[in-house]
Amino acid sequence: MAINQDDLRTAARRSNQQAFITKRANQRTAFLCHSHLDRELALGLQTLLREHGFDLYIDWQDMTMPKIPNAETATKLRNRIAMSDWFLLLATSNSMTSKWCPWELGYADGNKSNTNIAVIPTRDQQSTHGSEYMQVYRHIDIASGGGLGMFDAASSRGVLLKSL
Repeated sequence: MAINQDDLRTAARRSNQQAFITKRANQRTAFLCHSHLDRELALGLQTLLREHGFDLYIDWQDMTMPKIPNAETATKLRNRIAMSDWFLLLATSNSMTSKWCPWELGYADGNKSNTNIAVIPTRDQQSTHGSEYMQVYRHIDIASGGGLGMFDAASSRGVLLKSL
């Protein structure tokens, strides 16, 4: 299964209505690897994860990032990936063809425990994206009882995000 991209777009509209939530002590943090062409989907995911107790870092929301990607961009991304509890890959047709997403995933794979890397597979009207990684990494999806769950690689066993 995968998260429907239309559901992420709906959540993105809710993000505009929510007040900014200040990061709480012991709040789980996650770095979002995604294509900048999927800004609306990234905002929707940020809203959903915030509702489940996660603070999601999105690079284009960071005013300290260079306007044009360069070596400083790579250094800042490495630092953010290392600082975050989780590394999440938003799998879409755009991220699957991105130049930066494979680099970020490779960096995370070499520097984080695989238990702290997860793919968020999505589906659009044509296909499902990200399934090729689900044999290697955990994945986040809609749980059978509702809400978001974290599922083990190559498995349908998992736990609700709120209980992580």
